[in-house]
Amino acid sequence: MTPTATATAPQGRAYTRRISQIERGYLNANATGTPQLIQMVIEGAGHLDPAELADAVRRSTAVNPGLAVRRKGPNWRAEAELPPITELPADAGFDHPFFHRDLDVVAGPVCELGLSTGAVTRLVVRASHIVTDGRGLRYWIEDLFRALRGEDPVGADSTVDDAHFRTAAAPVPAAPVPPRVPGWPAILGQGPADGTALWLRRSVPATPSAPTARVGAAISRLLAADAGRLIIPVDLRRHDREVRSTANLTSQLVLDLHREDRWNRLHSQLLAAMLRKREVAALDRDFLRNNPFANSLREAQELDGSQFPCTAILTDHGRIDTELYRTAGFRPTEYYTLPMLVPYAEMFLSTCQLDGRTEVTLSCRNRPDARPAAEAVLDEVERALLAAE
Repeated sequence: MTPTATATAPQGRAYTRRISQIERGYLNANATGTPQLIQMVIEGAGHLDPAELADAVRRSTAVNPGLAVRRKGPNWRAEAELPPITELPADAGFDHPFFHRDLDVVAGPVCELGLSTGAVTRLVVRASHIVTDGRGLRYWIEDLFRALRGEDPVGADSTVDDAHFRTAAAPVPAAPVPPRVPGWPAILGQGPADGTALWLRRSVPATPSAPTARVGAAISRLLAADAGRLIIPVDLRRHDREVRSTANLTSQLVLDLHREDRWNRLHSQLLAAMLRKREVAALDRDFLRNNPFANSLREAQELDGSQFPCTAILTDHGRIDTELYRTAGFRPTEYYTLPMLVPYAEMFLSTCQLDGRTEVTLSCRNRPDARPAAEAVLDEVERALLAAE
């Protein structure tokens, strides 16, 4: 694993923004010892030159400074050091330490890249979910490839936080607080976990509508109880599409899940919640008093893995335009994410659609019998997506 030296960012207007309520929630989760990371992977044919990549990192970060911040008291402040690049062995699998190490938002960096070259060229971009979300990181990656093509980066340097979107979404009806539940029985293995994430991928030759609801319904077939609970992350930027920011601007919708649930019921429930702006209403709750999962760090740490108050987190990155990641010497063929572990959720599934297929990645705790149980979940997901076509 060879670190590649990086240049310093050009000097200019200092980028500073306050740590938001959403980001403080991720700081709390990180305090349990569970890394809060987004990892996006782009694979393809051809070559990415490390020196050219380092220069593209400099150019992209100059106009997306939120990916080079450090925590300074109640604020994020951009520093001169850029996201570093690590050259990985061509045969590095997802058990390689690079994919499991945490990123320190105080010492930095909050973003890093891994590059491996062999029969397939793989670029991995890892970022702290405390400071960014999927949309924010994609802004930076898209500018990275614009720079590699010799184009001008677009940039996303807004310093607004979630309070801006509360105002932009107004009026927002108050929403009931999801009731606390003791937890649902685990379905992905039993016994002690080793502290690392287990990732499984499935490529399904179908691109149906409503993939999130269909995945949720598939999971309901394997519930170990009569019910479960889903979290659906929602991008607050939908309430002001003029804002370009790399901040963590993702709020949560909580949906109840029933055994043998129907995808159209889940889809209707999700659409109704978004129509009522429930993800914005959730921002006005007292996090410590009205959190439906864990009201304290102690409660989160006491979860022993035998039951979880959240069955699954489901996130959909939508349709991916692979042309955004093409260069003169590199042709992308694969795009997927490696979802993080969440202290109170048993599994995290990420989907995206490209080139006539849906890519599904599942993360869960690595423990006895987890792999075959997770493969069974992906079998159900694959059947559900194929049946919809």
